[in-house]
Amino acid sequence: MERSPLALDAETMRQLGYRTVDMLVDRLVEPPGPVVRSAPPHELRERLMLSPPESPAGFDELLEDLERDVLPYVACISHPGYLAFIPGEGTWPGALGDLIASALNLDTCWWLGSSGPSTLELVVLDWFRRWVGYPERAAGVLVSGGSAANLTALACARESLVGAMDDRAVVYMSDQTHSSLARAARALGFRPDQVRVIPTDERARIRPDALRGAIVSDQAARRRPLIVIANAGTTAAGAIDDFPELAKICRQHDVWLHVDGAYGAFACLSERGRHALAGIELADSITLDPHKWLYQPIELGALLVRDGATLRRGFEINPDYLSDVEAADQEVNFSDLGLQLTRSCRALKLWISLRYFGVAAFRDAIDRCLDLAAHAEREIAASPDLELMSPASLGIVTFRRRPAGINDEARLERINARIADQIEQQGDVFISTGRVRGRFVLRLCILNHSTSQTEVDRALELAATLAGDVESAPAAPRESYPAIEHGWLGRSDLDRDGLRSLELFAALDDAEAERVLLAAREHDAVTGEAIVEQWEVSRDLFVILGGAVEITADGKLLNSLGAGDFFGELAAIDWGAGFARTRSATVTATEPTRLLVLDWVLVNWLMKAEPAFGGRLESASRERLAAL
Repeated sequence: MERSPLALDAETMRQLGYRTVDMLVDRLVEPPGPVVRSAPPHELRERLMLSPPESPAGFDELLEDLERDVLPYVACISHPGYLAFIPGEGTWPGALGDLIASALNLDTCWWLGSSGPSTLELVVLDWFRRWVGYPERAAGVLVSGGSAANLTALACARESLVGAMDDRAVVYMSDQTHSSLARAARALGFRPDQVRVIPTDERARIRPDALRGAIVSDQAARRRPLIVIANAGTTAAGAIDDFPELAKICRQHDVWLHVDGAYGAFACLSERGRHALAGIELADSITLDPHKWLYQPIELGALLVRDGATLRRGFEINPDYLSDVEAADQEVNFSDLGLQLTRSCRALKLWISLRYFGVAAFRDAIDRCLDLAAHAEREIAASPDLELMSPASLGIVTFRRRPAGINDEARLERINARIADQIEQQGDVFISTGRVRGRFVLRLCILNHSTSQTEVDRALELAATLAGDVESAPAAPRESYPAIEHGWLGRSDLDRDGLRSLELFAALDDAEAERVLLAAREHDAVTGEAIVEQWEVSRDLFVILGGAVEITADGKLLNSLGAGDFFGELAAIDWGAGFARTRSATVTATEPTRLLVLDWVLVNWLMKAEPAFGGRLESASRERLAAL
């Protein structure tokens, strides 16, 4: 029989394997270079855009090309100075597990063809189940990451509670929820008006009172509250929602409670983390991400469902062409528990890593990260140049540079944006940015097991000492975590004529109206929702598209507004002028209310571009201040 042109003999396979492992180990143990290195697209295309090769190339030549033209141009996520976004440092035994799974081309779709690997997946999922405190009837599935796990959870919940898509179904998430949940809702057929973005408190936790009000309001309007999404560590600040209180609300109203624990759920391995995550076991489903705080190579996520039978019912199809592999009693076809049919053996790297190091090693690594975040918090609090914006929570701490005598929020934003850019250019550490209570902040996320106090102190030193030259700062700072209600969730369905039918925007030309429609967002406030509260610091201008609100100050009713009216103009004007304005009154929706929301940047631009718009705002602000 003629040999396959793609087959290799044993000696050649060994040589290629040894050469590859040598290259990888050399790269992993050599002194770390810059945390982030990139090249212009045209340069990389010139190097790499080749025609499909008809003839073979030597393996050494291929590795040389990789080492010269591909591998240098990456963000080194495992770098000890990678303190941005959500770093995830892998382990070598885990990488070897991926190699084994890939080399043997394992497919864990069906029990008949993968009973051994499928059992490994059941084993590691059972470990997760015990750690989070789920009962034995729970079930789970390994997926590519947190986004896939969240999508699977929402699909399972919808199928369990209503079956096919229902136009009345509503999903609730906080304004700190990860964008993957909004994307999952969109992919499953939820419209923007079927997703409620619930405000958070001063600790970035979803407000139970606002959630309860939103659910009651939707029920009164004959909608079907379906899913509440809670956070076990928000990406911006590491905030943890009040799981016991949210579970109580969900049980009362027959709503599915899902916890997005992709960032922080594995902190439950440590005593401090378990205390912080108290009540997570009350959720109907939990997303976890082993390629973050279990230090596994990308890709690897997990979903656990408290009532395992609902996971199977949500996805099991049993088509005719797979009837011969239908699982017998006690057998599990993982294709019946999620969206994938063909699927790699993701459990192997987990099983190898956890057995090789022991769980205690991972627990110690998590505690080390928590200790470093607490150290960063103390250093920031003690610094005369830095201001703590949110305390250390699950490895994340946010802060900003606060030069003496500067209270201008717009200027502080540009200073800190410039500092973030300069730190990136330094090369030895890398941080990200975010917003806490509307203010632009610098953000440390300490997750890598190789990070030490040296890297944390270096990041804080740079933040405190770099010039932060406002003149060279970006006019529109790049935000690592833009608000979830921006984009699809907040997209307005107004057209230019519809916008100009509102008195405030009547004088806008086509270009100005188009810019407003692109930059503004919509928000649906439920009855009883406090859209702004007296004395809070925020900066948005709200235009009422439909519904009604009441304005109160110190418990006294000042005004009632309806469609076409606006509020928040004073804060928006003052932020644009350069200082923060606390809200002088509370604005509460007295019925379901649709709002167009403009941030201070857009307001400031409009005031300069269209004098009639600015004059209307300033006139209203004078009248309303006189009435206070």
